[in-house]
Amino acid sequence: MLLVAVTLAGCSNAPVDAHSTGIWEHYIVYNAGRFIVWLSDLLGGNYGVGIIAFTIIIRVLVFPLSAISMRSMSKQSELQPQIKALQAKYPDKSDPDQANKLREETQKLYAESGANPVMGCLPIAIQMPFLLALYQAIQRTDLLSSGSFLWMSLGKPDPLYITMILAAIFTGLTSYMSMLAQPVQNSMNWIMTFGMPVFIFVISLQLPSAVTLYWVVTNAFSLVQQFILQNPFKLRAEREAKAQAAKDKERAKRRAIKRATRK
Repeated sequence: MLLVAVTLAGCSNAPVDAHSTGIWEHYIVYNAGRFIVWLSDLLGGNYGVGIIAFTIIIRVLVFPLSAISMRSMSKQSELQPQIKALQAKYPDKSDPDQANKLREETQKLYAESGANPVMGCLPIAIQMPFLLALYQAIQRTDLLSSGSFLWMSLGKPDPLYITMILAAIFTGLTSYMSMLAQPVQNSMNWIMTFGMPVFIFVISLQLPSAVTLYWVVTNAFSLVQQFILQNPFKLRAEREAKAQAAKDKERAKRRAIKRATRK
């Protein structure tokens, strides 16, 4: 999420029109903007409604990729305690033998669990052009800036700061739920959880409300997606049940050994 936000924040904001050239400028960004306008006309002529509809459509289309990515990363996160144990077992990275053994046993661990580090990153890389095109189309289509939605002029920052606050809140909740889904939390998790909402809020202060409206919808969608694909409360319950089952098994084993030694 941070990578997406940083990339989008640094993108060009020069308007696109029918005279724009290049595959990205004309065929993707310009036509995406035209599609948003078409959706707006279809849904009553309000560009804010069109932005919301287009954002949801794009997020639904990339949902399967998000599912692949999140499930792969979930498998990897479950392996973190075992990977840390291997790193403790082979701590000397300068020793070629230890480094090779660490790499071999880590790869074996991934293979046995069905986790694939590449599959955690590849779907995100595939999603980026879609999300970038959506963001650019909203920010760089002049016609969208001429409309209004609720209390906002879409070409100017939200005067009540409500969309900025909502975007930050949804970002923070998504980051927090994602952190809870991890079997182990560290300081970096907490920094991301509190840092991302601040980052989103600050950059939103200078953006037209058409863009902050996009941030609200896409971050709210991300929160719902998090609960669907990686519900932290369900995962924690499953981990606790698994840990309890392991304890019960170990307890039963010790009891069996005691009974055997008594005989």
